[in-house]
Amino acid sequence: MRRGSIVRITIYGVIAGTLASLVAVLVPWLPTSASEEMDRIEFTFWFTTVICIAIFAIVAAAITYSVLKFRAADDDERDGPPIHGHTGLEIVWTAIPAVLVTAISVVSAVVLAKNDDVGENPLRIAVTAQQFAWKFEYPDETTSGRLVLPVNQGVRLTLRSLDVIHSFWVPEFGQKSDAVPGIETTLTITPTRIGNYSLVCTELCGLGHATMRARVQVVSRADYEAFLESVAGGGSAPGGAGDGAAVFASAGCGGCHAFEPAGTDAAVGPSLDDLKGDAASIRASIVDPSATLAPGYQDGVMPTTFGSSLSDEQLDAPVQYLADRETE
Repeated sequence: MRRGSIVRITIYGVIAGTLASLVAVLVPWLPTSASEEMDRIEFTFWFTTVICIAIFAIVAAAITYSVLKFRAADDDERDGPPIHGHTGLEIVWTAIPAVLVTAISVVSAVVLAKNDDVGENPLRIAVTAQQFAWKFEYPDETTSGRLVLPVNQGVRLTLRSLDVIHSFWVPEFGQKSDAVPGIETTLTITPTRIGNYSLVCTELCGLGHATMRARVQVVSRADYEAFLESVAGGGSAPGGAGDGAAVFASAGCGGCHAFEPAGTDAAVGPSLDDLKGDAASIRASIVDPSATLAPGYQDGVMPTTFGSSLSDEQLDAPVQYLADRETE
């Protein structure tokens, strides 16, 4: 190949690589990392992206050169000359992609292994998903409707679902795992940045799927201990102190129902501001929502598991919370 051709191909490759690099760098493809696991995922992403940009630049340069150099005249309808394959070239363009794919595989395997290694003495939190709410149980059996994590502490989450398949994902943490009925799955997170984040369910789980979110906070160790003390004392623990508002929030009732005292305005289910009936009928509607359906709302939307997932004390709390509102 002539020197001039090599120069032109190089120029085309530099232009293609530059354009691809600008797209890769200037577009915010990933959320800002807030965990060690997300840092590793970002490394894998950019490792793979650099390889892809290099391949794209070479291929784009070769195609551009070929189109400009060997383009047939408009009136030339002859068949091209017969050619045979080049064994050396075929070996090269088979071996190089094989090496690159192997490199990506090795890096990905190492990252997956490290992201599943929570280290010694991790903080263990049980996560329960159900339509359409998240509940978190901390080591001292304190429960809450929000996830609070100490910064720079390895955390092992154990996920379970009470009804259908849900999926746990905080974008800034990178890690994602399904919560599957009858199976316990795990997820490792080591948060590195103090702040507020949002947990979303990424598995279509019913009419209230879009509302199945939870507040996630990464705090200092001192603030984490203070949170546990406040929750254990009844600040936001569901049921233990008969706090109906706390149970209403942690059980996800606000994800489907509008209720002014709780500050919710969802419309998946009927509004509870106009609720009629005594405590007994309210309790029956929670335990067996199919027994009495509000006009215009279909069966099978509200979970039927509250009778078993909530203790009697926890169930009495929101019943009284709603009954007291109805008598005001």
